[in-house]
Amino acid sequence: MDADNEAKGKVSDQAMQNPQALAALQDKIDSVSHSASIMDSLPKSVKRRVNALKNLQVNSTHIEAKFYKEVHELERKYSALYQPIFDKRRNIVSGEVEPTDEECEWQSDHEDEAALAEDLKNKAAIEEKIEDANEENPKGIPEFWLTIFRSVDMLSDMLQEHDEPILKHLQDIKVIFSGPDQPMSFTLEFYFEPNEYFTNTVLTKVYKMKSEPDADDPFSFEGPEIIDCEGCEIDWHKGKDVTVKTIKKKQKHKGRGTARVITKQVPNDSFFNFFDPIKVSPDKELDEDSEYTLATDFEIGHFFRERIVPRAVLYFTGEALEDDESFEEEELDEGEEEDQDEEDEDDEEEGDSKPGDPQPAECKQQ
Repeated sequence: MDADNEAKGKVSDQAMQNPQALAALQDKIDSVSHSASIMDSLPKSVKRRVNALKNLQVNSTHIEAKFYKEVHELERKYSALYQPIFDKRRNIVSGEVEPTDEECEWQSDHEDEAALAEDLKNKAAIEEKIEDANEENPKGIPEFWLTIFRSVDMLSDMLQEHDEPILKHLQDIKVIFSGPDQPMSFTLEFYFEPNEYFTNTVLTKVYKMKSEPDADDPFSFEGPEIIDCEGCEIDWHKGKDVTVKTIKKKQKHKGRGTARVITKQVPNDSFFNFFDPIKVSPDKELDEDSEYTLATDFEIGHFFRERIVPRAVLYFTGEALEDDESFEEEELDEGEEEDQDEEDEDDEEEGDSKPGDPQPAECKQQ
């Protein structure tokens, strides 16, 4: 008994030292006690009817899950319509296709010209011809995807200096949705031109999803969620693997006193670790760091799928970044903070995501 009391005391002390854990525990207790107090206060006949309503809610949740599965099928259908546009984007970026003058006209160009006086227009036209004559004419749009990686915080945090020369060879990123008879998933495909770093022409990352209510907690269902991901093996050329680094260690023999130097390979920070994610085991619980890493991975995969691939040119020019940063943080008075928190919660519930978007921030195991 003393040992049990001592263990309970330690747990209690740890909870008191961790305000977040204590707050979460208190919320759970409040939620359970609130629910229990309502049900306890009801007559038996009313409790029966409430239980009937909860069963109806479970039925509704299963219908909602089917709805999201059909949304996934719709995404797959429209993906085929988008693809010819994305293929042409790839051809222009890589320099395989030169767009026509008509395709290169943009509305703002005409607006700028109309704003200029006639003499300034003539002067500008002459200067433009001189610039065109002196300007280099590189192939396609150099460093298109690398520029996007540098610009987006979520990706630049993963990017290392030794990754950049490799990503200069990245020509395209595609999103491939699973077929109608396959488990729900999407695959990111990264296409590279021949390079000195690895022999792969395509690197892949598969994100597995599910759209089914949890049997033990059906009311927690909020739509499809990413539950696991699989990378691919990169066939690095000798000495070009940026995901590892070689270090030298000096070892001293205990008996003879002689020393030797050995070389050892250790993991190295790199974007290309993205293709070697943490393995999720259904019978093994992840530690807190691994959970965070996996949840971040899910969020990045979702961001590639929903934002980067469909709107790549706007992230290249920075226009999409301006949209993402359109809301500035302001300091609120103490009385305003509660109101703002409530508004933020409402915004999170409504969200700006489309039906069927997976929940990337949750790290759940089957």
